[in-house]
Amino acid sequence: MNAFSKKVAIVGTGLVGSSCAFCIVNQGICNELLLINKSHERAVGEAMDLNHCGDFTHSRTKVYAGTYADCKDMDIVIITAGAPPKPGQSRLDTLASAANMIEGIVANVMASGFNGIFLVATNPVDIITYHVWKISGLPRNRVIGTGTSLDSSRLKSILSDIIPVDPRSINGYSLGEHGDSQFVAWSHVTIGSKPLTEILKENKERFGNISLDEIMEKTRKAGWEIYNRKGTTYFGIANALTHLTRSILNNDHQITAVSAILDGEYGLQDVCLGVPAIITMNGIEDIVELNLNPHEVQQLGITYDVLRSNMQTIGY
Repeated sequence: MNAFSKKVAIVGTGLVGSSCAFCIVNQGICNELLLINKSHERAVGEAMDLNHCGDFTHSRTKVYAGTYADCKDMDIVIITAGAPPKPGQSRLDTLASAANMIEGIVANVMASGFNGIFLVATNPVDIITYHVWKISGLPRNRVIGTGTSLDSSRLKSILSDIIPVDPRSINGYSLGEHGDSQFVAWSHVTIGSKPLTEILKENKERFGNISLDEIMEKTRKAGWEIYNRKGTTYFGIANALTHLTRSILNNDHQITAVSAILDGEYGLQDVCLGVPAIITMNGIEDIVELNLNPHEVQQLGITYDVLRSNMQTIGY
């Protein structure tokens, strides 16, 4: 990747894609932003609207609508195309239709000569990210899903409401599936570098009624709480995508929980799931292997089994 070109494409200009584009423009992350949508006129309208922000942002981003052929020179292609699950469905229930749609998108992007990094937000994101990797033929470090990045942010937000500190002072991760089998690695959650478990033990009078299981369940269900009220989520995931885009283009070496294709890490292979990883201009520079306790290892095994069994639906 040319570190100085800073060209990004977004495929899908629905609520997630357009929110992501808005975040990218307002943060001045790239020089050019290409929008691609099934309805080209919708993409044109979004590009016009975003270009009219130019007088109010601290740097100029050229935004335009285009086609897959324009992806050739992009550093990053962000895939947000997809539809939220219908009432009563889980993210996994949308797999077959999402996988079919993704095949056409990736084939068209790769036909342009694209040789950059894919960022994937389409649900079920772990399996779809694996699917993108297989179809594209790119190295595994250059196909990244949003994974449990948003779930980890939700965890910190929930904890900050209970223990009065800024969520950015909390470090910890939700791991595994971006879905119902995800889990919090409590053995690695710290506040100001101090383990949360120690803080709770030393402050029983203040925090003795805190249930870690309830917090983990709130983290798992946070997206559905939003879904039940407004029909879908988009601001949180848009910011997660923007954060990852910035980390890549700026070669930040930030650690974020993302959907990563595993090849022996955590003792697992042929699966993509949420784990902390170092994000650089090369994509996933390295996967951070946490020293999980026996219970967490068991939970990781459960989420692995859930994902592997559902991957069979699309032939893996």
